[in-house]
Amino acid sequence: MIKRASAVHQVSSPQNVAVFGYAERVARLPPWQRRLLVFAAGIGSVLAMPPFHLWPVLWLTLPIICLAADAETGSFKTASVWSPWRRWPAGRAAEIGWWFGFGYHIAGLFWIGEAFLVEAEVFAWLLPFAVTLLPAGLAFFTAFATASMYLLHNLDTVGRMLALAVGFGVTEWLRGHILTGFPWNVLGTAVTWPLPLMQSAAYFGIYGLTLLTVLIFAGPFALLRQYPSCRRGVLALGFLPLLAMYVVGTSRLAVPSPPANPNAPRIRVVQASVPQRERLQPQNIRRIFDRHLALSLTAPNGQVDNAAGITAIVWPEAAMPFLPLSEPVALEAIGALLPKGTQLISGALRLETDPVTQARKVYNSVLVFDGGNGPARLAASYDKAHLVPFGEYLPLQPLLELIGLQQLTRLRGGFAAGSGSPALVALPGLGNVLPLICYEVIFPQAVQTALRPDLVLTITNDGWFGNSTGPRQHYHQARIRAVEMGIPMLRASSNGISSLFDGHGRELGRLELNAVGTLDVTPPQALRPPVYSRFGDWIFLTLIAATMLGIAWRTLPQKGIPFTE
Repeated sequence: MIKRASAVHQVSSPQNVAVFGYAERVARLPPWQRRLLVFAAGIGSVLAMPPFHLWPVLWLTLPIICLAADAETGSFKTASVWSPWRRWPAGRAAEIGWWFGFGYHIAGLFWIGEAFLVEAEVFAWLLPFAVTLLPAGLAFFTAFATASMYLLHNLDTVGRMLALAVGFGVTEWLRGHILTGFPWNVLGTAVTWPLPLMQSAAYFGIYGLTLLTVLIFAGPFALLRQYPSCRRGVLALGFLPLLAMYVVGTSRLAVPSPPANPNAPRIRVVQASVPQRERLQPQNIRRIFDRHLALSLTAPNGQVDNAAGITAIVWPEAAMPFLPLSEPVALEAIGALLPKGTQLISGALRLETDPVTQARKVYNSVLVFDGGNGPARLAASYDKAHLVPFGEYLPLQPLLELIGLQQLTRLRGGFAAGSGSPALVALPGLGNVLPLICYEVIFPQAVQTALRPDLVLTITNDGWFGNSTGPRQHYHQARIRAVEMGIPMLRASSNGISSLFDGHGRELGRLELNAVGTLDVTPPQALRPPVYSRFGDWIFLTLIAATMLGIAWRTLPQKGIPFTE
């Protein structure tokens, strides 16, 4: 049998001096310096996210959580009426986790501040609160993840690392569900680049990849502390899982996607790239509308082709910042635009009035128009169900509006949420299409419908966030959804990045950020449902259960010969 070493070790050879010296230096830091260190580690971890994809940085930053939490629980025991949680090791570890999460989210979500500068004269005063309060709140999820390392008192170093992996997995899942959820930059996103690594999402999903990410990047350091004599084998364990994921992903990409059906539609995506401030000014509405009309008749090469051979034209979210169904002139213009048999699929506002109470509700919608003779006709619609807090509705809205706050859309009363989860829309030539609006696509559960779609169509307005990391992160998360479900995804963005992915996440067409133009594409067929598509988060729960069995095994007394190289 293998005999485990105790949680406290002596430096047994020169090759381990660096590891233990590193731990000792962290332990000797004053408490405020440890907090600053983990805060900086959180900021540095954002380099593992898109668009940087420098995931090797996690081999440095994730172990810092473990080292700082160990030092904190061993040396800082004073509690006060202002910090009662410091009476318990889990509470002191949670404080370390909070500082890591605060750094991670403040660096990963700084681009949110761009939205408050679109109309700076109205909203700029809210910017400091937006870029600090949201990260501060999200950091509590990381705090709970770190606290899990000390919920059991007899765990050794490896056991605490396993507990951290479970803690991150569970809290990231909760972050994607509690209070409508906000699963932005889930930690598992780190191992979704390059494209062969992204194929792992088809097996584990983004939450399963989060647990694996902690094991891959925090595991080697924990094993080195636990088993100092096994340096070579332990270091190899840090690379082997990634190598295996890359090999499996390469093999999966070697199989071509099913070709498009012979009668598959030709779709034109329009990207007008109108600055967001101009979209909000009423005097620009007609000009923006006319710009979309003109681009719809223009091929990607810039030549006017009157949409010949195009089955569907797609306009992004906010392409019509008005109520087109209430504007006969707009319906006439759309009807004149569309040849017979061609449809326009566009983001737009939709008004609904209760016939009894006369209460008015405005929806952020996808509207599908048929053309032909005369005004365009509404063929189908989808109302956004998952609204953006503070962007499309205000939590505690009546109270906050009394004190002068309003959502960024400046629509008093906010948008109304569509009923239920996203539903499929049957479109001629396109089959069953799953429409998603803006950040609905970052939720894995939004794509898991009872009837498997032929195409996911996501429209968004990323113009709020300028030339920042935000639109690029949004684009990458949409790509992960395509791989998780094995379904082609067409993404139409007001200012970019617009693109088409196949079920493997391969990009089949692209319009760059802030480019003006059109993109003509033919969607391929969907793949056979991959593992995650069939079992969903049961895969994640299985990984959690297996890791918890490992934690339980670490708590059992072991007898036998020592572990040697």
